[in-house]
Amino acid sequence: MCLVNGVGTNLCPTMEIGKSSSATPVGFCFRYINMTISMSGQKPITSFWFSTIFAIIGLSSNLFALCVLVNASKKTRSRSRSSFLIFLCGLVVTDFMGLLVTGIIVVSYHITQFDWQVLDEDCHLCNFLGLSMVFYGQCPLLLGAAMAAERFFGINRPFSRSANLSKRRACGIVVMVWCFAFVLALLPIMGLGQYTLQYPKSWCFLTLLQDSKNKAFGLIFSLTGIFCVCFSFILNTISVVTLCRVYHDRESVQRRRDSEVEMMVQLVGIMIIASLCWLPLLGFIAHTVLQQPNDGLTDEEIPRHTEKILLIFLRVATWNQILDPWVYILFRRAVLKRIYPSLNSRPSIMSLYPTLTASLRRKYTQDSVIN
Repeated sequence: MCLVNGVGTNLCPTMEIGKSSSATPVGFCFRYINMTISMSGQKPITSFWFSTIFAIIGLSSNLFALCVLVNASKKTRSRSRSSFLIFLCGLVVTDFMGLLVTGIIVVSYHITQFDWQVLDEDCHLCNFLGLSMVFYGQCPLLLGAAMAAERFFGINRPFSRSANLSKRRACGIVVMVWCFAFVLALLPIMGLGQYTLQYPKSWCFLTLLQDSKNKAFGLIFSLTGIFCVCFSFILNTISVVTLCRVYHDRESVQRRRDSEVEMMVQLVGIMIIASLCWLPLLGFIAHTVLQQPNDGLTDEEIPRHTEKILLIFLRVATWNQILDPWVYILFRRAVLKRIYPSLNSRPSIMSLYPTLTASLRRKYTQDSVIN
């Protein structure tokens, strides 16, 4: 229960009345949050058990996937395969840290039920949580786009320099993605928008208020994610079509193609999961910030229905961090061969380029080309 002009209310305001008669400003991350649903005797929309079980399953899945990837990286000798595994490891580490950092804060709130306005008067914790939500949300989408570009050049331009990423360059791209996502997440702290406490006061995220700065950051966040998903879809579609041409070319030179198929199956799985989990949230944010403000609410209020839908879509988006590792665990060659035993020998990507001389063929059938 908060106080507004000395009167008790179920709305948590951005200004809190102290002992004196004058209003004392508190952190800018606190705004009106409609809590009437929890005050009416109904079940709360969040719970300690849901958050805890969700975090444990996600952390365990990512740890298991990381062990699988480390074991696979020790056995592979292909440069392209090694680069792809580095991208996958970066994605797993990002998902693991995202669940760990956000899970600690959210679960701690459910255990202690601490008062944000008392514990985080200057909004440092709220800003950190909001920054983490945006950073760990954008990283999987950006890494998915980077992996799609790497496979596109590896399959469609196998003899170009960009197709032969070294481990160092692959690590550099992962670090660049992290840096870009971090800069994007810093924008509200630098003044473009703001991170605010979200319904039901257990997490912080970008705000859907209708002022120009918050609308601008909401659009930047949502359109960046939508662009990454669309970019991945286009490049992966072209790569799959190209791979199918080699796969069904009976006159081509036969060689083992299971590694290429495995990488594309995993990448398509990552793209499908990211699309299903993130597009609802990204589309909802873009739609909300572009619509006309509700005349019946103050400038610091968001409709309760909007807040509840945002929480539901965010839950769907966080399933991406749980489902991603199972793509690497289930869609491995050992599993794929059991499902499709004839995967052992497939045409070479070299069959797309019949004009190459025999010497060039011998040169590019080494591990520097996709294997």
